Formats: sequence, structure tokens, C-alpha cells
Amino acid sequence: MASENRETDDGDGPRVLLAGESWQTLSFEIKGRNVLTDSTYEEAGDHLIAALEAAGATVDFQPCHVAETEFPRSREALDVYDLVILSDIGADTLQITPRVAAGETDVDRCRLLESYVHDGGAVGMIGGYMSFAGVGGQARYAHTALADVLPVHISSHDDRIEVPGGIAPLRTGGPTSIPDEWPSILGYNRLEAKSEADVWAAVGNDPLLVVGEHGNGQAFAFATDCAPHWAPLEFLEWVRLPDVWEAIIEQVVA
Repeated sequence: MASENRETDDGDGPRVLLAGESWQTLSFEIKGRNVLTDSTYEEAGDHLIAALEAAGATVDFQPCHVAETEFPRSREALDVYDLVILSDIGADTLQITPRVAAGETDVDRCRLLESYVHDGGAVGMIGGYMSFAGVGGQARYAHTALADVLPVHISSHDDRIEVPGGIAPLRTGGPTSIPDEWPSILGYNRLEAKSEADVWAAVGNDPLLVVGEHGNGQAFAFATDCAPHWAPLEFLEWVRLPDVWEAIIEQVVA
């Protein structure tokens, strides 16, 4: 299991904050009148972190339960990062802090991210069951300030598209370092690119990788996951995946 507060050594590349990519599971096993309980904790950011590091980035990782309390609550804390990536972490985790849950006011960290990008920062969102709209619409980003930041229109309803037989993304724009053909994926969040955004890759008629501007900063949307099941190992271990992330970083980081 990866560290809950993973930090890599400082280098010359951009500093990235990755929040999300963790979950806890509580299970019940019923044997007649007896009920046994068990719990597990898992993280799924390793392939993404490896690709970002291969692209030259330094990555600080906050799993969901750590981000709930430790995600930056001030511009000073955010400004140490060149790029913030949210991946499979719902808006509730950023907005309903322990103080808010207790009935007190607190910083709206989605609105704080909007300010950070508007003034020259960069943010990205990676797809999953708790990204964009997400399963049952529970990720809920359409109702936050990040809806103005991201280069896509986000649904209020369940936006998941499952493709069990696989579908291969194709390059539709962006730098030539982006490969024309990608390994197949098994699902994604259905998004609509904003008119002023650039679609770098698509799956069928749906955008997969979209890059755009917000104020003086940049943002991207990556509609599929960075871990199974939507992202098979063939995709995660694709030798060209770091090239994709290097192109994204070069575009969005000033």
C-alpha cells in the first residue's frame, strides 16, 4: 500500500498535487445467525504517479480521507503547486469539511481552486465513478465553482459510459507528441467540450482529453480512469502514456 502522504524529492520539474484514488470497503458475511464484518483499504494512484514522474513531475499524493482534512485551505498552500489533479474524489469531500459538518463556516475549496486557476494556476480532473458527475450524479461537480474552470460541460445526472468490449481513443488535436492511436479503455465519463476548448483525443463522438483556459490559468479534463476497471493494464502500462502526460503538463503549467 502506498504512503498516505507520499512526497517525492524536489526536482526541476513541476510540482503536482494529486488528490483522490483511494477507498475503504466494509463487507458483511452472514452465516446463519452470525454476521462477520471485514474492512479493506485500497489506493489506485500508482500508475498515474509513475507516469507523471516519468514526465518529469514531482508528485504529492493525498488519498481521499487525507484530502478531506489536509487539502489546501489557502492560496498560500495551493500556490506551492504548479498543477492540482483531482481523480475519483467527489465534491463533497472538498466542500463538506469537518467544520462544515459540525455546522460552522469554512473555506470552499472548489471556489479556492477557481481563484487559483484564474490567477495562473492549473487544475485537471481524471475520470471515474466519483469524478465530474459520477455514479448517480454523486460526484456533483456541476454545482461547484470547478464547473467554470474545467474545459467541459458536466452533467447533473449519472454520466458513466461502460464499454465492456473496449473502445480505442484516437488523437483529434493537440501537439504531435500525442500518439494517434491509444490502447482500448473500458469506460469513461461522458462530457461535452466547451466551445473555446481544444479536444486532444476522443472516443467515438465523445471527448476524452480536453484542454482549455480559465482566466490566466489552464485546465484539463481526462474522461477515463487512471486505474482498473476503466483503464486496463495494457493502457496503464502503455509505453507512450508518459508522453501524453508530458504534453498535458507542458500545455497547462505556465
